Amino acid sequence: MTTFSYEEAFSRTLGWITESERDVIRQKRVAVAGLGGVGGSHVITLARLGLQHFHLADMDTFALVNMNRQAGAFCSTLGQAKLDVISRLACDINPEADVIGFPDGVSNDNLERFLDGVDLYVDGLDFFEMSIRRAVFSACYARGIPAITAAPLGVGVGLLVFDPNGMSFDEYFQLENQPYEEQLLRFLVGLAPRILHQGYLADPSTVDFKSHRGPSTPMACELCAGVAGATAMKLLLKRGPIVAAPRGLQFDAYRQRLAKTWRPWGNANPLQKLILSIARRKMKKMGGIQKDGG
Repeated sequence: MTTFSYEEAFSRTLGWITESERDVIRQKRVAVAGLGGVGGSHVITLARLGLQHFHLADMDTFALVNMNRQAGAFCSTLGQAKLDVISRLACDINPEADVIGFPDGVSNDNLERFLDGVDLYVDGLDFFEMSIRRAVFSACYARGIPAITAAPLGVGVGLLVFDPNGMSFDEYFQLENQPYEEQLLRFLVGLAPRILHQGYLADPSTVDFKSHRGPSTPMACELCAGVAGATAMKLLLKRGPIVAAPRGLQFDAYRQRLAKTWRPWGNANPLQKLILSIARRKMKKMGGIQKDGG
């Protein structure tokens, strides 16, 4: 059996980063909440980059419906806890990995522990989990922790970075005192103001907001992991400026287009208000976005 060597395992990254930078990455701690669609891919990408200190949170188990996109979904892992599977994969990449798990997911009760000693937060929470998402991003902002959200959109990715010295998550999305349905709408539109993913959805009937279901692609999840991983590398190594809110990026591989967005005041921007107004009308026609049971 081959003896594990961190230096050899991650030697092929050298050149794009230096040995001293690899030592920096090795010491950094990243928190990821949600280990399904994008979260599992985030962890695997970051582990292969050489990170080995993780705080991971998820309370769900793998199901057959996850097979089309989730990094830890295999016939052999059906019914297993996503936290256990992804932690095991991270440790299989790097047996020296230090993984602290939160099997009840991230909550207001454990948020302080979840972010303790963390250098970067990467969002992997389900789209519909607005309350805890707001709490996590707010806590990161208060603690000076940069936070990344890379959203899978069609066959592409929408990237937003929240710098603790810049605009906050709530300032950008303008969610305060808004009803749940409006928060979801503002989150969706704010993630990708250019809406590059519109126009090639083959069957709109597959979008079911009432049941918290929608179509997804594996390509989008892997693109998210790549873009978030590259951003994480720059942030953790302090490699220069990052495009941060109210600026963002959206890349759509299907349309082969990249859009750089700038929305001063976030969703309070006049252009964004117009887009939100149009989106509300479309959502109304589709039956709206509802909470579970409502």
